[in-house]
Amino acid sequence: MDPSVAGRTQVDRSASSPPPWVVLAIACLGQFLVVLDVSVVNVALPAMRSGLELSQAGLQWVVNAYVITFAGFMLLGGRAADVFGRKRTFVTGLGLFTVASLAGGMAMAPWQLITARAIQGVGAAVLAPATLTLVTGSFADESGRTRAIAVWTAVGAGGGAAGSLVGGVLTEFLSWRWVLLINVPVGALTMAGAVLWLAERGDQVRKRLDLPGAMLVSAGLALLAYGIVQTESAGWTAVGALLPLGAGLVVLAVFVVVEARLREPLMPLHVFRLRSVAAANAAMLAAGGVMFCMWFFLTLYMQHVLGYTPLRTGLSFLPHSVSIILGAQAAPRLMRLLGAKTLAVAGALIGAAGMVWQSTMTVDGTYLGTILGPGILMALGAGLTATPVAAVATSGAGPGETGLVSGLVNTSRQIGGALSLSVLSAVGAAHIHGSTDPGVLTTGYAAAFATGAAILASAAVLMLGILPGAPAHQSSATSTATRRDRSGSAEHTDSDSAPLPGPPR
Repeated sequence: MDPSVAGRTQVDRSASSPPPWVVLAIACLGQFLVVLDVSVVNVALPAMRSGLELSQAGLQWVVNAYVITFAGFMLLGGRAADVFGRKRTFVTGLGLFTVASLAGGMAMAPWQLITARAIQGVGAAVLAPATLTLVTGSFADESGRTRAIAVWTAVGAGGGAAGSLVGGVLTEFLSWRWVLLINVPVGALTMAGAVLWLAERGDQVRKRLDLPGAMLVSAGLALLAYGIVQTESAGWTAVGALLPLGAGLVVLAVFVVVEARLREPLMPLHVFRLRSVAAANAAMLAAGGVMFCMWFFLTLYMQHVLGYTPLRTGLSFLPHSVSIILGAQAAPRLMRLLGAKTLAVAGALIGAAGMVWQSTMTVDGTYLGTILGPGILMALGAGLTATPVAAVATSGAGPGETGLVSGLVNTSRQIGGALSLSVLSAVGAAHIHGSTDPGVLTTGYAAAFATGAAILASAAVLMLGILPGAPAHQSSATSTATRRDRSGSAEHTDSDSAPLPGPPR
């Protein structure tokens, strides 16, 4: 083992007094809250609309305000975990997330709710990369880290699915406000556990954080999402849609130029020279984003077309939760047998098949005939895809960059989610034309799923072409060689590096 790597591992071990499973439990609880809040709101959207008189666009921004700031500031959160320490970043992000949840639960006007959701997203962006960095830094061996990443992935995926059940119960028996207020006691308890039981790593290096970079990438993503949303009412050729779309692309281009010139950028462009990092993030952007949209459109279909109550909608997602967790838990074993690339491609194709099936929904559909089968396939595909893609991405991280790469992975997933939701919503709206007729709504939702299936199939082809293709059992040796080259005099940026089941030691 490289001596510098061994030294860092020893620092982590000596600095962390609690057993790794305690750190894993706290990190997973934080991740659960973050992902839960993406989906917990979905079931409550109809109640929010009537309670605060939200428009259709307002409903979408209740979701997107969280997702866009989550994606835009996650690079900053990932770098903060490397610079200021995992524990400090975790506690700070969780505190901001909890306070914003309280503000959102007490909102009396649409703008207050959307603003609170945006601040929640900033807190989640600081918190989420720290959770993965805590997990990867607490397990010394490759197999242990792979299993820990699988647990982290399953908890995150399960949080997305469980959010529908939690949101349904709270909305049905209490109020839509409790889908946000529930975060306050849970967040406070998790924060107390982090303060008491987590120990700070001692090897972080003080650097300057790139706040302008964070603002540029957030503004660029927000403009892109806003432009796509505008296409619903103005059309793809209208100035009201093209102007923000063009401005978003320009701002993101400026972000790349600025990052290339900074000594301590928010997103060091050199990490994309590693094929494992660049390819995995492209795959997560394409595949993870579409799967995120599944919960949104299924919720609307069940409540607006089939007439389900919030509680029944939440209960209907239970098989989805089990399926996505089983997929994530099976992923490490399947990676050893098939390799990360093959498994990721297979997962994307399974998810695409589920979306094709779901696109055949009818206005008089039933749970067993219309929702259960396609939902299980879509969720299983999501669970099988996320773990190998995350493992490939973090395998290429060098010393002091695990937080950054963790932030990149989560950023790609959230960016994909925000943009995919905007695109698929625009596709659905083009068929619905503002109608409330169940038949018309069904046509729009079906079109959204069909488009999602096409994007997922394209993502599978993309992963087949760009993901590193060595079998998983070769990853440990490649990882060691890669880290030695990175820490020695010569840089190693071999584009054919093998995918790894876990991040570096």
